[in-house]
Amino acid sequence: MAEAIVVLYWDTSALLSYLFVDSHSAIAQEWAATDGHHLLSSLAHAEACAVVGRMTREGIIDETDAYAAQATVQNGLWRQLNGLPDRNTVSLLAQKWALRGADLWHLAMAVSLREELPELKLISFDDKLNKAATGEGLACNHSGAG
Repeated sequence: MAEAIVVLYWDTSALLSYLFVDSHSAIAQEWAATDGHHLLSSLAHAEACAVVGRMTREGIIDETDAYAAQATVQNGLWRQLNGLPDRNTVSLLAQKWALRGADLWHLAMAVSLREELPELKLISFDDKLNKAATGEGLACNHSGAG
């Protein structure tokens, strides 16, 4: 029997942990090394660019590091998504889970994509989003990809 393909939807927290060293970076690196399809929404891209821009302006990283981070996002392992979550799904999930707008958007996008990609899992390091993803059957095991 063929092994099921892995499809990972990365939210912004997971992407940033992959790009910059933090307490979740080792796990993000493990997930990045996982064979499969890695998906990144236009929202995660925009949020990551905003963080990189702020870090550059505040002198936390230099322009070379900023360019490298943005190049990794653009040309890295991710398949870039330009779609939108289903609006009815957004409304239903907003009643079910207490999430900030961007986290609700990421959850709704993953739920919407799951219709075509039932094996999809959402990788996030945000506790509230992980709780909601678990409730929707989308959460990744954060002890590592293995």
